[in-house]
Amino acid sequence: MAKIIEKNKDKLIFRIEISESLANAIRRYSLQIPILAIDEVEISKNDSPLYDETIAHRIGLIPLKMEKGYEEKIGVKLKLDSKKEGAVYSEELKGVIKPVYPGIPITFLGKGQELELVAVAKLGKGVEHSKFSPGLISYRNVAEIKVEKDCPAEVAEICPQKVFKEDSKKISVENSLACDFCEVCLDLARKMKKKCITIEPSGELLMNVESFGQITPEEIFKGSVDVLKKDLTSLQKQIAKV
Repeated sequence: MAKIIEKNKDKLIFRIEISESLANAIRRYSLQIPILAIDEVEISKNDSPLYDETIAHRIGLIPLKMEKGYEEKIGVKLKLDSKKEGAVYSEELKGVIKPVYPGIPITFLGKGQELELVAVAKLGKGVEHSKFSPGLISYRNVAEIKVEKDCPAEVAEICPQKVFKEDSKKISVENSLACDFCEVCLDLARKMKKKCITIEPSGELLMNVESFGQITPEEIFKGSVDVLKKDLTSLQKQIAKV
């Protein structure tokens, strides 16, 4: 059973009791989720300081809002025609789909300069190119920490993550989720010849799902699990035929 620690439109953090191998498979399969991104750019006029290739690369990495109904083989066109002096932003890409973030700078135009182009977006996967990545999934072990009564204050105070707190000269664990197993406290305790702290994996993982904006963190995690299930089912059928 998962327990949500933090949740907003771009991030989902939760703790869950699963194996690291399964968590890693889910993490890798986030790159198998179909995501819309600009794949081709035809530049008809470019007076900016940047080369055509550089502008095409920057535009390709702009996250686009995902809409249902786009077919994988059909390209979605966006146009950009800017003649104003100053920065050219992603919001100036016009079409049936919109950039997730309107304020991404593309290039800069001086007085009398112009940038005109047509971009074509398509569905792709992160295993093909990073521009098709929906976001990031990471995980780490949740620590189980035990502190003895005779633990010196210096051992707790040296923790860079502020995991411990001191109350009435007693050291206790305030936030075990913040522990990243750096073992700075354990090293100091060894130097002081004290066996007052033990840190071990609890069996739970803290999973962090961050979205680039095309789809929600929940959709990234669910989509990754769904694609993984589909591949495992296909593999099971192939093995059964042997």
